[in-house]
Formats: sequence, C-alpha cells, structure tokens
Amino acid sequence: MQNSIPRVAAIHDLSGFGRASLTVIIPILSTLEVQVCPLPTAVLSTHTGGFNDYHFVDLTEEMIPIIDHWKSLDITFDAIYSGFLGSPRQVDIVIDFIKTFAQPRQYVVVDPVMGDNGKVYQTMGPEMIREMRQLVGMADIITPNFTEAAFLLDEPYSESMTARQVKQWIIRLSEMGPGKVILTSVPEPGRKKVSAVVAYDREDGRFWKVDCTYIPAYYPGTGDAFASVIVGSLLQGDSLPIALDRAVQFVSMAIRSTFGYSNPSREGVLLEKVLPNLRAPVTSSSYEMME
Repeated sequence: MQNSIPRVAAIHDLSGFGRASLTVIIPILSTLEVQVCPLPTAVLSTHTGGFNDYHFVDLTEEMIPIIDHWKSLDITFDAIYSGFLGSPRQVDIVIDFIKTFAQPRQYVVVDPVMGDNGKVYQTMGPEMIREMRQLVGMADIITPNFTEAAFLLDEPYSESMTARQVKQWIIRLSEMGPGKVILTSVPEPGRKKVSAVVAYDREDGRFWKVDCTYIPAYYPGTGDAFASVIVGSLLQGDSLPIALDRAVQFVSMAIRSTFGYSNPSREGVLLEKVLPNLRAPVTSSSYEMME
C-alpha cells in the first residue's frame, strides 16, 4: 500500500544541543510534508563540532530491537536515509535494514558523515571509513562533502583540483554503486569566495553545478540540512537540478540569516527563522550543466 504521505527512515544520531543531525532533519523533512521515522544511532549531549567533554551513548545494541519491532508492524518506507553512525558495526545493521525494507521506487540515500575541511571527525577512524565504502555501495544517492569523497576514494585532500578531476572523482564514486552523486563543498580554484555543489546522474550522464557564495563562518549541521532538503525535494517530485537549487538556496539563506547575529557558530544555523521558506516555490534557478 502506498503511503499517503512520503515516509522516511532516518538513521542518524540525536544531539541534544547544537542544531545538527535529527534535530535538523526532522523539522526540515516535516516542513516538506514528509513523515520522519527516526532510528537513532547514538545520543550525544552536544554534537562534536566545537564542543569538548560531550557525553556519547552508542546505541548499536538498541537499534536491532527497534528494527525488529518495525518489521513486525510491516512498515514501508519511501526513502531510507542514513547519516552519522556511532560505530563501524552499525554499517552492517544499516545494510541489513536496507535489504529488509527494500521496495520498488524507493530512494536509499547515504550521507557518509566522516569529516570536513580535510580532517576526520573525532569519533571516526580508518575502520569506519572502510565500512562506509560498503554502505555507499548500497545507495541510490550519496551526498559526501569534498573531504568525505577523498576518504571514500583514498585520495589526498586537495583544494586545487580542476573541474575535470572533480568529475573523475564523482564518476569513481558512482562506480562504487550510487546512480546519483551529489558532492558538496567543492573548491573552485581561482575563486576564493566561491565553492560549488556538483551532482552527477549516471542514468543520463549529465553533471549539474550550483555555485555557493562564501560566507566567513562555519556552522555544524548545514550538511544535514542540505541532504535533508535533497531527500524531501526528490520525494516531492523535483528534478535533481531543482533539488540542488532548493537545498543550496535554503542552506545559504540559513547561513546568511544566522551570520548577522553574534550567536556562537557551534550552535548551528538559526533554523527556526528560515523553515517557512521551504514551502516557497523555487522562483529562480542558478544551476548550470557542467560540461
């Protein structure tokens, strides 16, 4: 039976303070008229970006009983969307989840959360990177940032890559399994105040690109926001380039709205101020085909 409202299994951590992971994912997808069924991978007192001495609870042993109950209820999902994983063993759990709840016309979206700005996150390590490559192979869509792409491909992180080299990386990522690859935080050599989001659809061989104006601030959770808008937009029937535009515009607006205040950046973007904008149609498009 088709769900009257698109339903997503969101396999992410829950951070109590600092707008990231499920505290960002749930309101964004709900605003986009998508039902979110969270499967927490870990509970943290805060996210790991800019906080010390945070409390971390690994929920690996709790995930399986939750999944078993969902099985007994015969729940179906229009998308399975995974992000931050609390332990390498959780990769196998998520792979089994994907196999168990697979159905036609379903999106499997993997945000391979491992690091940013050329560095691995505190809770990640070589084993998680190896395991994440397996999970990427199960996905229809992946949304790595430039750092995570380097980890997945076992390549050195460099901000001076040509457009041709970026496309080669993306094709290699697609060859790992996913038909659509969306690469964020792509450096633009010679354009210091611009980065880009580049997407590839293997089905038609086209590359899409949206430029992002640089703002001198870093806010944790923006990757979660971006990927969540992509998921919700595609579930509502948007094309890949329109989903890119919608996600870039929303995250850019959230960053700009937050930058004008003096809030500590580690608290994340002021999501509550910009959520209503998700319901507005995309009135101007900035995407371009990448030759």
